[in-house]
Amino acid sequence: MAILNQTKRIYLASAHHTCIEKARSRSMIIMGVFLFFYIIVGARVIDLCVIQSSAQKNIEGFEVAKHLTPNDKAQQYRGDIVDRNGIILARSLKTLSLYADPKMVENPVEVAKNISNLFVDVPYGSLLQKLQSKKRFVWIKRDVTPEEQEKILQAGYPGLSFKQETQRVYPQDALTSHVVGTTGSEMQGLSGIEASFDGLLKEKSDELRLTIDVRLQHALRQEMLEVIERHKAKGGAGVIMDVNSGEVLSIVSLPDFNPYHYNEAKNNEVFNKATLGVYELGSTFKIFSTAALLEKSNRNISSIFDVRQPIEVGRFKIRDYHPEKRVLTTPEVFIHSSNIGSAMMAQEVGTESLKNFYQDIGLIDAPDFELQEVGRPIVPLPWREVNTLTAAYGHGIAVSPLQLVSAAASIVNGGFLVKPTLLINHSKTQEDKKVRVVSDKTAHRMRQMLRLVVSEGTGGSADVQGFLVGGKTGTAEKPGKKGYNRKSLISSFLGVFPMDKPKYAVFVMVDEPQGIKATYGYATGGWVGAPTVRGVIERMVSVLNLKPNETDNGFEGSLMRYVKTKEQLRKEKDIANH
Repeated sequence: MAILNQTKRIYLASAHHTCIEKARSRSMIIMGVFLFFYIIVGARVIDLCVIQSSAQKNIEGFEVAKHLTPNDKAQQYRGDIVDRNGIILARSLKTLSLYADPKMVENPVEVAKNISNLFVDVPYGSLLQKLQSKKRFVWIKRDVTPEEQEKILQAGYPGLSFKQETQRVYPQDALTSHVVGTTGSEMQGLSGIEASFDGLLKEKSDELRLTIDVRLQHALRQEMLEVIERHKAKGGAGVIMDVNSGEVLSIVSLPDFNPYHYNEAKNNEVFNKATLGVYELGSTFKIFSTAALLEKSNRNISSIFDVRQPIEVGRFKIRDYHPEKRVLTTPEVFIHSSNIGSAMMAQEVGTESLKNFYQDIGLIDAPDFELQEVGRPIVPLPWREVNTLTAAYGHGIAVSPLQLVSAAASIVNGGFLVKPTLLINHSKTQEDKKVRVVSDKTAHRMRQMLRLVVSEGTGGSADVQGFLVGGKTGTAEKPGKKGYNRKSLISSFLGVFPMDKPKYAVFVMVDEPQGIKATYGYATGGWVGAPTVRGVIERMVSVLNLKPNETDNGFEGSLMRYVKTKEQLRKEKDIANH
């Protein structure tokens, strides 16, 4: 019995041990199973979070890189363009652009519908077409605002991403559009300074400082907008220049354009009338033919010209617009803008001598200027004697407004050739290389006569008390298919001040102005251009804080013995009538 009990205890102990071993084995198996699943889940998490995410980023990066230009990849900025006082005209800023990977977009219809509702300039149809394409990269919207970005992120659409880009901004909008120009979607210069100095601006060098003064640019543009609207004109151009340095302080072409929508602008808006357009500018050319007479011939200020009869050349007749019907002195020919007298002056100078003079002051060749939009003058070819006569009063020869101002500056500044420029030049090398085109005596006489045009002649509407404004009117008929059209005029005025020591030239040209009641139906340079220049000068005086002369110093006094004043002419007319 004792043996039986012992055997039973041994059996029970063995059974208990066996149960424990079985339990332990089962526990190990269960733990192994759980560990196996943990390993699988962990591996999957690593795959999703690290490996596939990295691969997806590489794919997206590859697709973006394929689409972008080298300039986009490098995230380059263009340098700033500023006016002479440091006012920003063009600057590069960081912006966000929205793109999509169509294969990652789960519901193209819903996404296209919601995105097109958010962006009014993103059509639903074209966007849906993009999102259903087989491409891995499509642009949806460039230059997204932070508010728009937030709305898209909140929507949480898979497949949509943002890329940081560079946008060119123009704080002055259309004010300097023709000068500064604009850039394309890939940040390449398309026009103006942006195109002329594209490489330099891409290098992100120091800011490019222009000679332009935005205050004067605004004044000139506003005055021109008003005269164009008042006379229902097609457009116009204007220039303000420092007559001594050639620095262009303002240059306007109207109509102008919005630099943000360059591709949508019309041809006449993009076309730069001030530098690219060439026009027959009429009697403003008498500045040059009169200067040539004093400089190149034996005639002097006291010479007289019988302008009572038209000049006949072949089948052509040269007439005066407002004939004086008397013998005129040299200053009187200029003051009363006699075509006949100017043609006689050109005869005295001679064809070759006049051509050479025009060449010397920059009226024959295209000007060397910082803009690519520069027009080449139209000159007679061949240049015959009749062309010499008509070129004396701006007929048959066409130049840009910029050229005309530069040539006039070369006469009035003491006789030194002026080359126009848009860039601030702090070196004095230009001053050391002055080229004389007329004598100081001729320059002085021309300044006196320009002053007399305003005080006694056709430019009276340009006078500004205390600033000795001088100038010259210009009225020219536009050429057409059947000859010159008397109803289509180019009306202009060149003003210079102060005439005793010239500093500024202001030129205004209006394309096809219409006569109005206030001008008695006239649309000539004296009625259209002269008062506009006066308005510009008055605003310049305020902006630049210019001080007037306390009294008229009689600058033109020495010429008065060769000129019959308005009062004298009135008395002679009264005596003749009685």
